[in-house]
Amino acid sequence: MNNANIDISSGTASCPSRYLLDQIGDKWTMLILTTLCEKPLRFNELRRCLDGITQKALTQALRRLERNGILARRVIPSSQVGVEYRITPLGRTLEEPFKALHIWTIVHLATVVKAQLDFDEREAEAE
Repeated sequence: MNNANIDISSGTASCPSRYLLDQIGDKWTMLILTTLCEKPLRFNELRRCLDGITQKALTQALRRLERNGILARRVIPSSQVGVEYRITPLGRTLEEPFKALHIWTIVHLATVVKAQLDFDEREAEAE
């Protein structure tokens, strides 16, 4: 596919960037990639690291990430066949933006919580 023919600034519903941004911005994607930044993991190891994720949600996220070239899947032949996931060089390019977002979250969490409480209070008064 020739990237020069894709207008990502159009904002149209069919713009491919919407699908990619939807996946990259997904909470599970961010947590999966953050977890895999440390080292490759097998499916069940990864699932244990991600409290609250279902097997179905993890499988779907991993497939999308693999399809987009962000993760690589490797079958490990043994007595019990296993699958290991690792971040590709393309996936590694998300490490810095994710770190920046994580730092922003930590720095501004108290402000966001206060804004939420203020909003909820105004909404309660309006009722």
